Amino acid sequence: MAYKITKILNNNVLIAQDELETEVVLIGKGIGFKRQVQASIKQSEIEKLFVLRNHSEQEQFKKLLPYVEDDLLKVIISSIELIRERTKTFLNEHIHVALTDHLVFAVNRLMRGMAISNPFLLETKALYPYEYEIAKEVVKLINDRAHIYLPEGEIGFIALHIHSAMMNRNVHEISSHSQMIGKLIQVIEQQFDVEIDRESIDYMRLVRHIRYTIERVIRGERVDEPEKIAKLLKEEYPLCYNLSWKLIKIMQQTLKKPVYEAEAVYLTMHLQRIQTKMK
Repeated sequence: MAYKITKILNNNVLIAQDELETEVVLIGKGIGFKRQVQASIKQSEIEKLFVLRNHSEQEQFKKLLPYVEDDLLKVIISSIELIRERTKTFLNEHIHVALTDHLVFAVNRLMRGMAISNPFLLETKALYPYEYEIAKEVVKLINDRAHIYLPEGEIGFIALHIHSAMMNRNVHEISSHSQMIGKLIQVIEQQFDVEIDRESIDYMRLVRHIRYTIERVIRGERVDEPEKIAKLLKEEYPLCYNLSWKLIKIMQQTLKKPVYEAEAVYLTMHLQRIQTKMK
């Protein structure tokens, strides 16, 4: 297959059209050197290719490219290919823009000696373990090939981008959920006057339960309320039951959506289990 060049971004990156006039991004060492717009280019000359079907994504990517060093761009695109291979699922093409933008910013900060911290790393690791493991591979790939050292916090940020692309959801929304869960955990620790072990199975279960609660609230999905259990929990564990409602009110205020009463019952059960183990 041959491609027709429509724009030369630099010596190593071109915008071109395939035989169906679909716009593609072509990457290869020296691929744009002394090329002309409208010239054709063979498949054998191309190292990497990807399609950005959305016009807005194409334009954002084109604007971003002048700020990305060629070698770093190749590593980022290899990273996205790795994510695609590992997830074996449709990825929202915005990941090309979002992850490239994020990594350029992170690398620039690193080069200037500015610290990169991720206060929600443990929440992200507990919430998205599958994406986190893939992100670890991505960070290793970037560190090895670009000869830099992205810190562990970057694994969490990249995991959010992977989850965003897989679920076709805005990364800022997903990040805000991680922050809210971190806040809810702090409220629980203050109420119980304990520090929950972030590596414990109880912490993992609690975080995932809160995540699924948030997702149900966003979908407006109602869960059945076991009335007998609800009555028992109110009487036997008033502290945990009241705390669960405190947490639910935070969710309601943050998500601006109602939370059904049954969620308080199931959350109370998790809180009671934690409180019992902490005694």
